[in-house]
Amino acid sequence: MPARPRLIMTIPTEPIGSIPRPISLIKATLAFEAGAILKEELQASDDAALRDTIQCFEATGSPVITDGEQTKHSFVTYPLHGLKNIAADGIPILFTDGHIRQLPRLTAGPFGYRTSADVYLEAAQRYTRLPLKQAVASTSALSLLYPQGGIPGYSREEYFDALLGEQEHEIRRCLQKGAHVVQIDFTEGRLSTKLDPTRRLLRSFIDLNNLVLERFSPEEQQRIGVHSCPGADQGSTHSGGIDYGALLSNLFELQAGNFYIQLASEPDRKHVLKMISEHAKPDQRVFIGVVDVLDPAVETPEAIRDRVLEAAEYIPIAQLGTTDDCGFAPFSDDTSRSRETAFAKIRARVLGTQLAAEALGVG
Repeated sequence: MPARPRLIMTIPTEPIGSIPRPISLIKATLAFEAGAILKEELQASDDAALRDTIQCFEATGSPVITDGEQTKHSFVTYPLHGLKNIAADGIPILFTDGHIRQLPRLTAGPFGYRTSADVYLEAAQRYTRLPLKQAVASTSALSLLYPQGGIPGYSREEYFDALLGEQEHEIRRCLQKGAHVVQIDFTEGRLSTKLDPTRRLLRSFIDLNNLVLERFSPEEQQRIGVHSCPGADQGSTHSGGIDYGALLSNLFELQAGNFYIQLASEPDRKHVLKMISEHAKPDQRVFIGVVDVLDPAVETPEAIRDRVLEAAEYIPIAQLGTTDDCGFAPFSDDTSRSRETAFAKIRARVLGTQLAAEALGVG
């Protein structure tokens, strides 16, 4: 499919990250894990899915793209896949439809990433010249791997020191290798206010993530972003019914230049926009979600335009951007949404953002 002409955007627009994997890739991954195919055969499926994803992304006209996270097992566990010192029985995350995703549990030290996100960035750069955004797991999410009962011979402090170092080096390598922006996925932020209404858990997450972010210069922080959403997996969320207020009053304390905030699926968008306008700092850009990734209906560009115009009533245009509410398949086995729907929604976001820019006189 030939790429569409680039649109000149004065309101920036970016995807979040993941795209549903082709069924052929899902089957190949399962076959490899079962020992039915060789690593070279899986690699061929990986490469084919990556090339097709990038070609489809380019065809949407999106000025910034991702690799669709095609070869990640999930947005949060990719650094851990294949490690020998983790077990599957970590903290369970309950979604509103009743299904559960379970985090791994660290069983022994020392800790280190097996795969860093810059590996995915380099692979995608082989197939495109467009700016590539790279998502990474948050320090706060991975902090949950350490068990409450501790690990003999490996303290929580030792684990946190190793974890902070791993994420700093991962982000720094992505920036050095030319990532347009590095996005920290912070979906556990809103979940934490559900688990702990006192907000102490949220504050500990903010403080922990800032221990990494403060290691970067102000210029580098402008190329780092944070994504917040209530989860989006198999058509369900883990914290969609929790009021945004507790999170948004703390979120912008993170030392990052860009924030990607789920909004399209919120029942009261103006309420959320008012809180954003009260808490976002002047040097922070807010990319508001204008695409509901859980809704199978594809938004029209005009509907996207209207959501952007609504946001512009609260957020200065110089600080405004658009995005999707979440990735379209944060977990590799999620087939609740199709690739075709995902790319159609992205195309609508690109066109709708341009329509809004023109209506605001900045297009």
